[in-house]
Amino acid sequence: MLREQINESLKDAVRSKDRRRMCTLRLINAAIKDRDIAARSTGRETVDDAEIQQILAKMVKQREESVQIYEQAGRMELAEQEREEMDIIRGFLPRQLSEDEVKAACERVVSDIGAEGLRDMGRTMSTLKERYPGQMDFGRASCVVKRMLN
Repeated sequence: MLREQINESLKDAVRSKDRRRMCTLRLINAAIKDRDIAARSTGRETVDDAEIQQILAKMVKQREESVQIYEQAGRMELAEQEREEMDIIRGFLPRQLSEDEVKAACERVVSDIGAEGLRDMGRTMSTLKERYPGQMDFGRASCVVKRMLN
């Protein structure tokens, strides 16, 4: 389970006194606990691995945006810190598909479900999310699918 992997990594980071890793893993745990609390209000006890992957993907995206802002402001040391955190977070996500692999996956799904036009966009995207959870940027994938269905 992903939650256990994160906790074990945190213990290892504490033992090895790796401050960057420790802080990043604690941030991840805090985000997961926040989502757990929100889940309790809907009647669930905790979030599952798929939701944890979504949390991690969102954290990576936030750091990518921060890197751009820091680089534009000339704050390279802060940009590097964000990159280090991104690398730590990505270590818990599945391998991301390359651009070519994303295109191939989109083509496969479009042909498998028989999508013919933009009205099939939602069905195509939900199938992609089922088959490739956390393995691609679905915003970019939706652009690829939209071009295919036009």
